[in-house]
Amino acid sequence: MKKIINTSKAPAPIGPYNQAVLAGDTLYISGQIPMNAETGELVNGDIKAETTQSMENLKSILSEANMSFENVVKSSIFLKDMNQFSEVNEIYGSYFNAETAPARETVEVANLPKFVNVEISMIAVK
Repeated sequence: MKKIINTSKAPAPIGPYNQAVLAGDTLYISGQIPMNAETGELVNGDIKAETTQSMENLKSILSEANMSFENVVKSSIFLKDMNQFSEVNEIYGSYFNAETAPARETVEVANLPKFVNVEISMIAVK
């Protein structure tokens, strides 16, 4: 059985999907872009600020499901420019304990929704 997880503290979906789906003890979080949920505005121009906003959106969704970054077992990072990898990695890494960090891949893509520079999705387990 699945349970839909949505929170007003993260941006509303911009298509036919939900912020997250809890299936058993596993939470599948849709990709989060650097959109401020309160204002509906994109955070752009600085990849560190964009990454921080995306991670804060993920944090809000995890919290809604009574989880934290400690529950994350897998992340996917999509970047428009791989030259920004080290800056994104610095911010992303600040949300995890290095010894218990999740598995991850980072890929460069041609474009992302709303033409942002970063999108991050996660899988977490209770």
